[in-house]
Amino acid sequence: MTTFAPDSLALNRKLPLWYQVSQSLRASILGRGQHDPLRLPTEERLAEHYGVSVLTMRQALKELEAEGLISRHRRRGTFIEPSARRAAPVRLLGSVDAIVAQQSGERTTVLDHGPAPVPAELAEYFPDLDEATAYRRLRRDGSGGEPTNWAENLVRPELAARIDLADLARWPMTKVLRDVVGVRISRITDTVEARLADPETSRLLHVPLLSPILHYTGVTYDESGRVVDVARIHYRGDRFSFSVTLEAD
Repeated sequence: MTTFAPDSLALNRKLPLWYQVSQSLRASILGRGQHDPLRLPTEERLAEHYGVSVLTMRQALKELEAEGLISRHRRRGTFIEPSARRAAPVRLLGSVDAIVAQQSGERTTVLDHGPAPVPAELAEYFPDLDEATAYRRLRRDGSGGEPTNWAENLVRPELAARIDLADLARWPMTKVLRDVVGVRISRITDTVEARLADPETSRLLHVPLLSPILHYTGVTYDESGRVVDVARIHYRGDRFSFSVTLEAD
């Protein structure tokens, strides 16, 4: 039987391996194509794919099972749950794959894109630019079609010229920049704050004006320390929570 093929992963030895593997596999599952197989490879094959022990792989799968993304059946194997809820807590643990997983798995519509002046509040991130390429996207729940969040991205023009809108309809901007455009991402800094829905957010997310939302700002840097993308994502307050895990040295 044909099995699902997850994306590859470059492991960071400073972070828990099971966490990185679970987040990478989660992003692959949520970003899968409509006709991709639902059966996962065996624990042994997945462990070999990611370059980890079977015990680490088992712990990663246990995390995904607890989320309801997969189900495990003795003698039959492990399967992706096609009806699994796509919204989840916003979790940050220093991994680019965690950011990809956070933004994956929903139906995405590109609302508009094109050149735009760099807003004054973001000018510090693009000191050499007066204008960048702006993208606005609306994400909906993968099963019910309910709006869950909308995103604004400001990307350096020379990189935007290499972005296919069809890729943005399937994958998060972080994944497109890293895996399609080839940007070597060194870090992403995140800010999450509570805000009240403005008229545009109220209209797009179908929530009352001034209702609580979760506002996320992610600043992506390449290996030279240059900002390549600033993402501002507006999450429905009734669909998302914010969670941070801190690991002791």
